Amino acid sequence: MTGIKDIAKKANVSISTVSYALNNSSKVSEKTRKRILMIADEMNYIPNRAGQNLRRKQTRIIGVHLSSYSGSFYGDLLDGIHNMAKELGFDIIACSGEKSRLFLPQGMIDGIIVLDQYYPDEQLLKYAEEGHSIVVLDRQLEHENIRHVLLDNQEGMKQAVQSLKSSPVEVIDIIGGPKGNFDSKERLQTATQEISKLGKKFRIYKGEFTEESGYLAAREIAAEAKKQSGPQAKKIQIIALNDEMGIGAYNYFKNSSLNTETEVKIIGFDNLVVSRYLDPKMHSVTYSKREWGAVGMNTLYKMLNGERGKDALISTKFSANQ
Repeated sequence: MTGIKDIAKKANVSISTVSYALNNSSKVSEKTRKRILMIADEMNYIPNRAGQNLRRKQTRIIGVHLSSYSGSFYGDLLDGIHNMAKELGFDIIACSGEKSRLFLPQGMIDGIIVLDQYYPDEQLLKYAEEGHSIVVLDRQLEHENIRHVLLDNQEGMKQAVQSLKSSPVEVIDIIGGPKGNFDSKERLQTATQEISKLGKKFRIYKGEFTEESGYLAAREIAAEAKKQSGPQAKKIQIIALNDEMGIGAYNYFKNSSLNTETEVKIIGFDNLVVSRYLDPKMHSVTYSKREWGAVGMNTLYKMLNGERGKDALISTKFSANQ
């Protein structure tokens, strides 16, 4: 059976160009559209039902791909996506795992929003090349059918580190994030650069953006602190690259023997509601997760309606919770 790849090969154009032509999209010229339609007719191309639904956007359903559903991070983000989708006449489904990645090419959904580090770049680029509309929240991919709506990790982390300018602590303990994670890399790079600018040193501990990994990292930090001597040993300053790890570290030190004799301060990133009620307070980098989700959904909506859409950066700032 003839597919759009076959048409693209014969017409010597990209798959996305064929998709636009079959869709009567304004992204291709009338001359190109007619030529591709003629070739499609010559090759007896018959669009499948799922493909017809996709091009006509009959499902009015958006897939939101997440790494997992655990933790308290995703609620506000999904709320922002859902509210904007509802306003625009769409429904959403939250997806996780390999099988759900077939929803888009099978025409079960109109487009996708991705915050899933396990979703391969190659697969996203393949779908984009086939003419599907995609918004990513967790990486930068260059393609005419992909837009990124990202957090300004650099500004928020820069402000967080600058807040330590007058701190007597000479070595900052950093709890890192998952290997290969875009946000983790940006935050870590900014944190280490800014700490060095302050003339301070840093130690990096492995983390996975989970409470458990923050707890385990804190145990290592405590073990290192016990090796130190002098006033420096009595003060610990931690930067966790997300709040969940910061909360895990907090829970460790709350029950640690170090708690009574050592001053421990923690900075996180995400400003989760629970982090504001810890005692002592955990400061954090804040931003609107609802805005992030809403902007992502609105961007995808524009793409589905033939607009080019724009990449966006969601503002962040350091918040010293009182």
